[in-house]
Amino acid sequence: MIVEDIMSRDPLYVEDSTFLTKARQLIRDNHVRGLPVIDNKKHVMGIVTTQDMLKVTSTKSNVTVAGFAIQVPLITGQMDMLDAARLMQKEKSTLLPVIESEEKPALKGVVTLMDIFKHIDLAKAPNKRIWEIMSTKVVTVSPDDPLTKVWDMMVDEDFTGLPVVKDGKPIGMITRFDILKKGWARISKESETRPVDSTQMHAEKLMSSPLYSIKSETSLTEALELMRKYDVGRIAVVDEGNLVGIVDRNDLIKSFLG
Repeated sequence: MIVEDIMSRDPLYVEDSTFLTKARQLIRDNHVRGLPVIDNKKHVMGIVTTQDMLKVTSTKSNVTVAGFAIQVPLITGQMDMLDAARLMQKEKSTLLPVIESEEKPALKGVVTLMDIFKHIDLAKAPNKRIWEIMSTKVVTVSPDDPLTKVWDMMVDEDFTGLPVVKDGKPIGMITRFDILKKGWARISKESETRPVDSTQMHAEKLMSSPLYSIKSETSLTEALELMRKYDVGRIAVVDEGNLVGIVDRNDLIKSFLG
């Protein structure tokens, strides 16, 4: 399958003269991890990412995205889907702009890690178990951790989601989007003055529960099917109720690339 078959057409984008605050609002409102940046010739300059936007401070409200655009490879719709995934792995990016051609680098679409994840051929899944690909050094939060702490961990370390653990057992998952959709974005370091309630709101109040989990002996195919079914980006790996690892979309896609 090629990129053109799975990419998003007419994607959201920003011009290089767009204020950072506007780009950040688009990212929040549309639940995307990045946006293509185009110049006055409508050519793709690069992308701006969620991580960059979340670190913007209130004092930078008049700054444009031009200085924040990250250069990433520009691909065409004829590239193989898995080759695009390999490129994302190499560039540590979850989004690649798709252009008309090398001669005409006008924005045609966007392909994301999620697009690829949704279209992976399960029949080609390697014969592996989750314990072979899972991350065992899992960063977690407690149910009574304030959102200020959780948010800062996400922004500083670029986590998009964290398991919520009580007495060694995972009880939920809290994601960046869980916080954003509730309007708590300003608890980040963008302002020296945080809302009083943000220190009183705890992870347990916003986490997704019940938690979807799998065992370390689960097959890759079963794990991928489960994540597609519930539309989650990561899933906890448990043993007798205790958290022993975590697997995300990136881990699963990587296993298909050899």
